[in-house]
Order: sequence, then structure tokens, then C-alpha cells
Amino acid sequence: MNEQLLASALDHAIAEAPMESCGLEVVVKGRRRYWSCRNIAANGQEMFAIDPEDYAAAEDAGEIVSVIHSHPHTPSTPSQADRVACERSGLPWWIVNPNTKTWDGCCPVGYQAPLVGREYAWSVLDCWTLVRDWYAVEWDLKLPDWQRPTPDQFEVAPMFEKCFKAAGFYEVSINEATRGDALLMALDRNDGQLNHVAVYLGDQQILHHVRGRLSSRDLLGGYYLKQTGRVVRHESR
Repeated sequence: MNEQLLASALDHAIAEAPMESCGLEVVVKGRRRYWSCRNIAANGQEMFAIDPEDYAAAEDAGEIVSVIHSHPHTPSTPSQADRVACERSGLPWWIVNPNTKTWDGCCPVGYQAPLVGREYAWSVLDCWTLVRDWYAVEWDLKLPDWQRPTPDQFEVAPMFEKCFKAAGFYEVSINEATRGDALLMALDRNDGQLNHVAVYLGDQQILHHVRGRLSSRDLLGGYYLKQTGRVVRHESR
């Protein structure tokens, strides 16, 4: 990136702090320019989501060649979520810290987040992402993904009750649970709505990713067993 583009992106990051800034490097009429975008993420201090209208406008103006955003509270080193999202985008990502004015970045290289110990990031590395990744790694099975609502909207109306059949699952008794079944749970709520999904690994062990924690293996007993509302099995098994 040229110095003028870097300076524009840094100015945007400073102006948006403590929110994460986001923008695009766009080639317009043979010149690279910084295209500032609006961050519409529900928690803009911890993550970013480029406004679709801004992204479309950049595409109409020229060719998007990289994604740029800021880390106002952490070093400019790419997070696991950055690296996963970078792979999805198929574009290089550049990150600036507006306080230290330091840069870092990443490029698509086939990165996959570990199944255990991954950081949580809504819609990028969350409980459904982990389940999808487990089936892809263990069974070479590609499950569908959906455009997530905001976290607040999801808490009001979780998706799993409506989506498990569309993903190829059918319900079985919890007494029949076997390795590879998915468990739909109602965590931290009293209305019974199923807002969490885990993979049953057998031997009373589950793999899951609770919001705000690292992904982990846990015992299916006590609280998690009590909060399990459905056990579902994929039709391929």
C-alpha cells in the first residue's frame, strides 16, 4: 500500500476509536485509494462488519484488493477471527493500531482455526462455526451456514429450532446419543429457547464454543445435560 493510502486508513482509525474502523483498498482508474466504510457490528469496539452498501459502492467504483481495519484495544497482530475471515474473503487483510500506529496483516493461506482453544467471535468463530468445522474435519461433511442476525436479535429468536432440519438433521432420544450427534441447548435462559449447539463426542463428552470463552471439550453432565433440549442426528449417518 502507498503512503497516502496508509495515512488515510490511519486517520480513519484514529477518528473512529474506540470503535474499530473498517475500509477497503480499491483500485479506481488505475490508482489505489482507501475507501472508508461504516462498521455496523453490534459490538463495534471488539469487531467489525462492513456495511453492505459501502462494500457495494466500492465494487461499483473499482476493484477491491484488500480489507483494512483497526485494533484500537489490542496489537495489530491478526486474531484467529481475522485469519478465518481473511480466508473467507479471499483477500489480503491489513490491520492498524491507531494508538501505536503499527501495522500487521495476513493473506489467505488455507488457515483453519483449531477445534479446541479457538477464540470466540460472533458469526466468524461461534458455536455453529465449530460444529460445522467438526463435521468437515471428522466426516468430510459440509453443513450449510446462515447469515447471522445480531447477537441481540438472536437472543430474542434463536435460529436452531428452525434450522436443524434444513441442515439435514432429525431428532433422536437423548438415550440414543452417539458420537457425532448434535445437542441443542438453552444456555443462560429460562424460557427453554435453544440458543446453543454442541457436538457429542461420546463417553459423556461434548465439544462446543460458549460465547466469551475459548472452544473446549466438557462433560455432558449437570448443567449442560439439564439444558439440553434436543439431540439431533445427521441424515448421512
